[in-house]
Amino acid sequence: MDYDMIPVGYGNFVARSRLIAVVTSDSAPSRRLIQDARERFALIDATGGKKTRSILVMDSDHVVLSSIDPESLPLRQEGEHRA
Repeated sequence: MDYDMIPVGYGNFVARSRLIAVVTSDSAPSRRLIQDARERFALIDATGGKKTRSILVMDSDHVVLSSIDPESLPLRQEGEHRA
C-alpha cells in the first residue's frame, strides 16, 4: 500500500489515503468532536503546544489536531484541479 503523507506540523505526518475530513476548530461541534475523541483515547495532538487551527478525522476513528490552517494544509495532490 502506497501512503502519500501530509505534513501536519512539527515533523508530524498523516497518510492522505486514511484522511476522511479536515474541519476548522472554531465551532462548538468541533470542540465536541475533540472532547469525544479525548474520552475514547483516540485524540492525537500534533500542535506542538500551539493553538489548534484544524482537525483531521481519520478512517481509523482517530482525530488529529494540527496548528496549521485547513487552507494551508497541502491536501491536493500535484496535478489536481478544482472543479
